[in-house]
Amino acid sequence: MSNQLPLVVDLDGTLLLTDTLHESTLRLLRDAPLFLLVLPIWLASGKAHLKEKLSNKVSIAPETLPYNNELLAYLREERSNGRVLVLCTAADRKIANRIADFLNIFDEVIASDGVRNLAGNKKAEELESRFGKNGFDYAGNSSADFPVWASAANALVINASPSVLIEAKKMFAVVKVINQQRQDFSVFRRLLRAHQWLKNLLLFVPLILAHQLSDTETLQTLILAFISFSLCASSVYIINDLLDLESDRIHPFKRIRPLASGLVPIWLGVVLAPVILVASFSLAFKVGIEFAGWLTIYFGITCVYSFFLKRIILIDCLTLATLYTLRIVAGAATVQHKLSFWLLAFSFFMFLSLAFVKRYAELEAQSLRGIEKTHGRGYLTSDIGLIQNIGISSGQTAVLVFALYLNSDAVTKLYQRPEVIWGAIPLVLFWINWMWMQSNRGKMHDDPLIFAVKDPVSIATAVVVALIMATATVS
Repeated sequence: MSNQLPLVVDLDGTLLLTDTLHESTLRLLRDAPLFLLVLPIWLASGKAHLKEKLSNKVSIAPETLPYNNELLAYLREERSNGRVLVLCTAADRKIANRIADFLNIFDEVIASDGVRNLAGNKKAEELESRFGKNGFDYAGNSSADFPVWASAANALVINASPSVLIEAKKMFAVVKVINQQRQDFSVFRRLLRAHQWLKNLLLFVPLILAHQLSDTETLQTLILAFISFSLCASSVYIINDLLDLESDRIHPFKRIRPLASGLVPIWLGVVLAPVILVASFSLAFKVGIEFAGWLTIYFGITCVYSFFLKRIILIDCLTLATLYTLRIVAGAATVQHKLSFWLLAFSFFMFLSLAFVKRYAELEAQSLRGIEKTHGRGYLTSDIGLIQNIGISSGQTAVLVFALYLNSDAVTKLYQRPEVIWGAIPLVLFWINWMWMQSNRGKMHDDPLIFAVKDPVSIATAVVVALIMATATVS
């Protein structure tokens, strides 16, 4: 490859592992949703006009975007060797210039200007007029770049699909290929956060506590409810990830999530969320109208949480505790069991403690990185001591409710030897304090329930408590 030829680089899908048009539209949905009503009007004046309007309404922070790091390293090496680098993109010039200023490696920026959408043939014509036929090398990623590669001396195929790569090698002088990780089952499993489905096992709690696991028909109905609830939760996770892209990208762990990292394109997330949601509610109505009603409430609260409540201090944790408890309520509705005050009170305070564990762990991680305020949240790292106190107090309250329950009339109806259950109280108390101890030592996962199902101490505690409860049922 001749280093005398300028190297022209595409932006969306090539240098970036995302599309700035999709990013801008999604940001507008989050920050000013009413403006989405005028999108068709902007689009009627042309795609370039739409991009310009979006770039004027929302601001994309270039430091948070997912870059193709392998390509970026290559470009910096070429730049150090004296090669002229040109960023040429169909994105709006305002966005392109901001990204170019941040990277500080490009000699020139060519972009859409509100009138002309610089893509495909128009991009090829513009580059030919500037550098001449075969007067430049071009790095692109899709079939839309074929006309540009046809005008270029050499082609660099970056992050392309296998079919595009095969065709490009047949038609053009491909001198460099950079492939990113392709989408596979594990990627979509992470997108759906299938491991989080473990939380939906809470649907089975009312049936277990009623000692009716042998009722196979009811159990089958609950399994269907579990699948429905899990699909609904996955759709919510996708929606939440779409709205939280910027925050996730600056988080030490969340930045590798499929949408935040660019491994799954934004448009696919936007399509998948409603499809999965429809499948969820189709199953929910087969389970029963009451279950479908509670699932609707769960979905509504989670949406309000994703858009607003998660940014309000304390309210966010109260909402998370409510959502956990709603799973138990939905499970009871599925099997037509009346929930006791004791179970609801114990569940709420227990999950409230775990919600504060989650926040505490996040604040601890932010504090270690020297960040004073969490992005997208209302907390300061100086709140960490208060969060810990509230969380521990909530956990102790849950244990107190459990102890008071053992003196109620409800116990004698379900357990032959209720006095045996007293052995579970110190174990539950131990576990709550164990979770907070691990969080205080910086060992807590960003989701405490996921930490618990992998933690040997938590598993052992749960097994012993289950044995105690089972023993109490035997006369």
